[in-house]
Amino acid sequence: MTILLQKLIEALRNELEQYGEMLALLEQQQEAAGSGGDDVIHTIAAINAQGACIHNARELRKMCQRQVAQKLNQPSDSGFAQLIPMLPQHYQPLLDALVQENKELLVRVRERAQQNQALLRRSLDFMQQFITSLSAEETRHLRAASILSVDSAAPVYDAIA
Repeated sequence: MTILLQKLIEALRNELEQYGEMLALLEQQQEAAGSGGDDVIHTIAAINAQGACIHNARELRKMCQRQVAQKLNQPSDSGFAQLIPMLPQHYQPLLDALVQENKELLVRVRERAQQNQALLRRSLDFMQQFITSLSAEETRHLRAASILSVDSAAPVYDAIA
């Protein structure tokens, strides 16, 4: 049981570390979006890669959690609220703390990701409005130019000249 618990603790710590890395990347993205640099594109790639790391860490933690549940003769989908009270007393505070820290950091990551999404969406909306205004202005300009200009290659022009 001790080895399974050590693996679970390590998996929880790794998951926590991955969430921390994601939060740092999201903060970098927010700064890059505010400064208007090309770094936003790089942060998107890094965030996607970190998302894969989080997925892997979460899957490893779930596997360790299932193994502990099986060892305790509990359903494999048992949550920490069910499992922790059944564990040896000296492991409970550490596991409680790691689970709570993971939950809190995940909330912060989600909040920051939503803030960044809103910021990037506003930037895209402003750019779309700008492009639309350019297109509308160019269309009006071209229509006015075609009405006011005479096509010198037209056969009517040749007949008059």
